[in-house]
Amino acid sequence: MADFARRTGVDVEVTTFETWDPAGRDFDALVAGQAWHWVDPAAGAAKAAQVLRSGGRLAVFWHAFRLPPGVAEAFAVVHRRVAPGAPFSFQPARQGLDAYQGLLARAAGGIREAGGFSDPEQWRFSWERSYTRDEWLDQLPTSGALTRLPPDKLAEVLAETGAAIDAIGGSFTMAYATVAITATRTSRR
Repeated sequence: MADFARRTGVDVEVTTFETWDPAGRDFDALVAGQAWHWVDPAAGAAKAAQVLRSGGRLAVFWHAFRLPPGVAEAFAVVHRRVAPGAPFSFQPARQGLDAYQGLLARAAGGIREAGGFSDPEQWRFSWERSYTRDEWLDQLPTSGALTRLPPDKLAEVLAETGAAIDAIGGSFTMAYATVAITATRTSRR
């Protein structure tokens, strides 16, 4: 991602957020999309408090989704078979917002622990997106749980997931809820 951003003219600093040196800079907003679960919630919120101006906003968000039942079950079965020790179970019953409640609670807890922020709020935005089989299979390998699978195991996941999508007509509409934990910087330390 850093290489892609650089090719488009964006300045990039590669480091963990907790150890990043802001070099005296401060900001009006800090936004993390689909990534705050890689940051220690308390240390990350403390770093955010250091770099946000008074009145600045911290917003961390995820896109929770619910696959159609046949696709969800096929994906869960093949994922358990090819990556039995993976930290994500992909159980059909643990999709959507249910699967994100722990992340949301940890993010809010880290903000509270760091201090210097308003009480965290949870925002939710519902939306839908339709996918063809090929569109879904094109983006699937970019999800964190699959990026480290060996090529043969990834191919197996894609083949079985694709077959499940074919079985429901070759496309589907996914219901999403973008959920954010957000808080305003109340004072500078």
